[in-house]
Amino acid sequence: MMKKMSISTSKTSLVLLLCQIISALDVPLDLSQPPTITQQSPKDYIVDPRENIVIQCEAKGKPPPSFSWTRNGTHFDIDKDAQVTMKPNSGTLVINIMNGGKAEAYEGVYQCTARNERGAAISNNIVVRPSRSPLWTKEKLEPNHVREGDSLVLHCRPPVGLPPPIIFWMDNAFQRLPQSERVSQGLNGDLYFSNVQPEDTREDYICYARFNHTQTIQQKQPISVKVFSTKPVTERQPVLLTPTGSTSTKVELRGNVLLLECIAAGLPTPVIRWIKEGGELPANRTFFENFKKTLKIIDVSEADSGNYKCIARNALGSVHHVISVTVKAAPYWITAPRNLVLSPGEDGTLICRANGNPKPSISWLANGVPIAIAPEDPSRKVDGDTIIFSHVQERSSAVYQCNASNEYGYLLANAFVNVLAEPPRILTPANKLYQVIADSPALLDCAYFGSPRPEIEWFKGVKGSILRGNEYVFHDNGTLEIPVAQKNNAGTYTCVARNELGKIQNEVQLEIKDPTMIIKQPEYKVIQRYGQVSFECIIKHDSTLLPTVTWLKDNDELPDDERFLVGKDNLTIMNVTDKDDGTYTCIVNTTLDSVSASAVLTVVARPNPPFDLELTGQLERSIDLSWLPGDENNSPITSFVIEFEDALHEPGVWRYQTEVPGSQTTAQLKLSPYVNYAFRVIAVNRIGRSQPSEPSEQYLTKSASPDENPANVQGIGSEPDNLVITWEPLKGFQSNGPGLQYKVSWRQKDVDDEWTSVIVANVSKYIVSGTPTFVPYEVKVQALNDLGYAPEPSEVIGHSGEDLPMVAPGNVQVHVINSTLAKVHWDPVPLKSVRGHLQGYKVYYWKVQSLSRRSRRHVEKKILTFRGNKTFGMLPGLEPYSSYKLNVRVVNGKGEGPASPDKVFKTPEGVPSSPSFLKITNPTLDSLTLEWGSPTHPNGVLTSYTLKFQPINNTHELGPLVEIRIPANESSLILKNLNYSTRYKFYFNAQTSVGSGSQITEEAVTIMDEAGILRPAVGAGKGYSEILFATSPVMHTVRPTFYKVQPLYPRIRNVTTAAAETYANISWEYEGPDHANFYVEYGVAGSKEDWKKEIVNGSRSFFVLKGLTPGTAYKVRVGAEGLSGFRSSEDVFETGPAMASRQVDIATQGWFIGLMCAVALLILILLIVCFIRRNKGGKYPVKEKEDAHADPEIQPMKEDDGTFGEYSDAEDHKPLKKGSRTPSDRTVKKEDSDDSLVDYGEGVNGQFNEDGSFIGQYSGKKEKEPAEGNESSEAPSPVNAMNSFV
Repeated sequence: MMKKMSISTSKTSLVLLLCQIISALDVPLDLSQPPTITQQSPKDYIVDPRENIVIQCEAKGKPPPSFSWTRNGTHFDIDKDAQVTMKPNSGTLVINIMNGGKAEAYEGVYQCTARNERGAAISNNIVVRPSRSPLWTKEKLEPNHVREGDSLVLHCRPPVGLPPPIIFWMDNAFQRLPQSERVSQGLNGDLYFSNVQPEDTREDYICYARFNHTQTIQQKQPISVKVFSTKPVTERQPVLLTPTGSTSTKVELRGNVLLLECIAAGLPTPVIRWIKEGGELPANRTFFENFKKTLKIIDVSEADSGNYKCIARNALGSVHHVISVTVKAAPYWITAPRNLVLSPGEDGTLICRANGNPKPSISWLANGVPIAIAPEDPSRKVDGDTIIFSHVQERSSAVYQCNASNEYGYLLANAFVNVLAEPPRILTPANKLYQVIADSPALLDCAYFGSPRPEIEWFKGVKGSILRGNEYVFHDNGTLEIPVAQKNNAGTYTCVARNELGKIQNEVQLEIKDPTMIIKQPEYKVIQRYGQVSFECIIKHDSTLLPTVTWLKDNDELPDDERFLVGKDNLTIMNVTDKDDGTYTCIVNTTLDSVSASAVLTVVARPNPPFDLELTGQLERSIDLSWLPGDENNSPITSFVIEFEDALHEPGVWRYQTEVPGSQTTAQLKLSPYVNYAFRVIAVNRIGRSQPSEPSEQYLTKSASPDENPANVQGIGSEPDNLVITWEPLKGFQSNGPGLQYKVSWRQKDVDDEWTSVIVANVSKYIVSGTPTFVPYEVKVQALNDLGYAPEPSEVIGHSGEDLPMVAPGNVQVHVINSTLAKVHWDPVPLKSVRGHLQGYKVYYWKVQSLSRRSRRHVEKKILTFRGNKTFGMLPGLEPYSSYKLNVRVVNGKGEGPASPDKVFKTPEGVPSSPSFLKITNPTLDSLTLEWGSPTHPNGVLTSYTLKFQPINNTHELGPLVEIRIPANESSLILKNLNYSTRYKFYFNAQTSVGSGSQITEEAVTIMDEAGILRPAVGAGKGYSEILFATSPVMHTVRPTFYKVQPLYPRIRNVTTAAAETYANISWEYEGPDHANFYVEYGVAGSKEDWKKEIVNGSRSFFVLKGLTPGTAYKVRVGAEGLSGFRSSEDVFETGPAMASRQVDIATQGWFIGLMCAVALLILILLIVCFIRRNKGGKYPVKEKEDAHADPEIQPMKEDDGTFGEYSDAEDHKPLKKGSRTPSDRTVKKEDSDDSLVDYGEGVNGQFNEDGSFIGQYSGKKEKEPAEGNESSEAPSPVNAMNSFV
């Protein structure tokens, strides 16, 4: 357990300064001012008659005031009483009692007056009374003879003292008498018995009265109580002992503590409950004392008036009493008058407002004289509780007293009016340094005075601007508060005070210090005796503050013991003993703050072993074991573990018997027949287990027939013609007697056969041969021994062995959905032909050839397995424009059945992949040569190529986009009549009849004029040149005009889905402004329900939809927040359980490893030859890439033309800087696609659901789209399936 405390001295300063803020403006003592009473004795002044009486009256003023006193309303001439003196320069009276004076002679009402030439202030009426502690009057007390069960009240009746004494009851041995719900002391001091009991008989019930003021205790004579018994004791319903009657009243003053009491007699002892009629008892201010007999409400107000009901109840009935409470109020201030400092000619007011119940009357005095008879002042006008001053002059200075009084008390306040003409002065010392902790309030003082009252302004720095705003708080006393001071608040602050008589300023300095922190606090430690423990206290503090670290134990100094080692940042205790238990506190102090952290140390040990084990109550099936616990070693014993040894079957092996709570030292143990028991006990506490106790004596139980049968009985065939029956054999102590055997019985289910049984011993398996294939059987196994059989066992259902399915699925149909996805249907096989548990169907499918290349390759069969009696499935990841075959097989626990006839299907064309390369060569002044390779994956019959290009000027502005359509049989192009020394960007892609494939981009620059003569720069509206290009005799002319590119209109395209059983991965491509906030909307396909919306976190281009329903078709679309109507087209997907697997892992086959090594060697030789030819300047054909990532995307989309955008390529195609060049061979090779699906399998990267759709996230690097034109997405590579069964 750890406790942390933080104290900041700056917060203490804040409280003090805020107290100054609410006080009136103080006049410096070097200026003329009327008197102000600064100290006086309390209104009700009770004095000790044995000591001198000191009546305080202190005041300040300029000139210093003189003092006078009245006593009981008349002048008190202290010079005529030798016992009375007045302190020098003070009005405080000292009455000498210790030298013969009597306190009673000076009892009375005193009032002090402090006077100078500017006015007179008066004190409260001080009532002086000596305290009294009289003795008890002598009285003869008769013994109290009370019948058992009756009520009793022992009266205290203490003498009347001043102040009233504190009452308590004790016996002759000065021990307090115990109190309870039955016996308790009332508010009046009496001792109440709700019912007496024989144990209440005693002769020393003594009431004591303690007078705190005189430090004396008076004692009443002992009271005797004798209780006599009568049988039977009569029970009685409650009766109230106090208060009497059914109602009473109570008056209390506002702000006091309200105490209401109800004490009842009755047998059984009544229980007291309190309610307020028509309301609730005030929360947080209500307390119950004296066993709920006293209701206590603190700080009462008028709202607490009302009827309070106490209810006393026991089993025989109830009684109640209603106390009507009225809350009155002595006068209390609403607005007390405050000193008023005015300059000649100014106006002002003194306001005196008070409240009370009844409402107090307000009266004014001037210099101690009722204002009605005081000298007139033309600048003064009294208006009820307000005095209005107009055009005051110096003679208007005076002290005014406001008296607010009602029948419950009075308030008296002095407030002076001081007329001065003074220029501003700042009382705060110059260049005062304030240091505060960061994030704490900073209070910069600017105590000032002036008349008229100066205006205060604050500046930061010597020539800074005036401070304003919510960052600062400006208080009326001139203090500048920075509520949360930060490092940037440090510096010099200037306070300026000005009025019409002058101006003055003062500078103060503010430094902000880092807070002191305990970054590694001491932690709760549990340590075993004689170990070593260390508490850490690592601190971080401001470098300019010097911290001191102190360690305490239980809030006291550490013991003076060399075992306690205090380090720089830790406390280590060596050789820990039990007395080191306690709370250790690390306190870190600086001059500005203090922090502390505490942790508890508990010294513990494992308990000592139990002892003195005893066996009693021996029966055939139970026995009682008792023991004595060992020492718990400061950690309570939580439980006892009881173990047993079976000396007959497993000698030396101790097994768990039971566990009982730590408060229990006996246990009744259940026994089994035919076991030779011995017991031992282990105690457990939080630290660990004790050593085992010594074993008990042995006890051998009698033999009996078995109580239970073997568990986990199963019947599963291992061959088509057998049934294997297995079970868990009984343990030795479960046999209940000698000769343990098992009766194994079986019969074919749903056939009217008799049970076949066999008795076996010492085995847990029996094989029944010659059974029909996959037939249900009823099986049971019964235990028996020499004394008889166990109870009849329950039956379980098993099956004889499975065989391979006999029939292949029929009517296999394939529906091609798109170029990469097909759906296969089949008819289920008859269940009888399955010959086992139907586990599902497997679809084998493989690519025969590509229709575009007419080339065959190694056939790799893929397998999709569908659980249960599924009759359809989806085949994803197909290659476009290809021929496939498939067949379907049924699967049971034994294996696969025969395959259906091969079904041939073809996939339609798709969009091609990007050209394998784009190379720009032979740059001249006005021409460039482009060469390219055909797509690695044409995915159909190529119809043409599209080339787009546009110029880029020095400011990265794009010129118009030129588009050229090129026949599919061409592989090069010469562009002529280009501008010299101009950068161009090229976009190149291929088309099939389905659409355009992914594009490849490149940049190139025409060379400078060899003569070095610069032609006019190409710019917006500055002419054009003719561009020629040729593949054969083809020409194209363009007139380039430059302009600023407009932003691309946002669009979302290529929304793809990969669905699993209960979730789906959604991915998309986005073009438009950066930092778009995407959302995904989805719903059940064909449903009219509203779209459900999910917000995408950040600017990711993928999202996972969770909580979907298996086997359901969904619609989905993607949008961007803040762009009305901006969302993608809809896509449809279907969820459903499926799993894909590879038939053969060829990566582990020897022939495959050898083939790969040969291919690697061949590639290395080709690379060496190419490198040699390149160094010689020769050209060489580019080899097509391996067919590693050839699978096109499942659903390509064709986009609308885009508009020009400000040229900014965030990936690999930023325009070259001036003077830069592209690589010499101008070759661009498309990077390996990252869009290919991972292998179908059980890895973390992907899997299939039942309909064959793919589960997993995939992403790829995309080329930047051209400024205008049609584009389409690149297709993913084919998927290799694995052959694992789910």
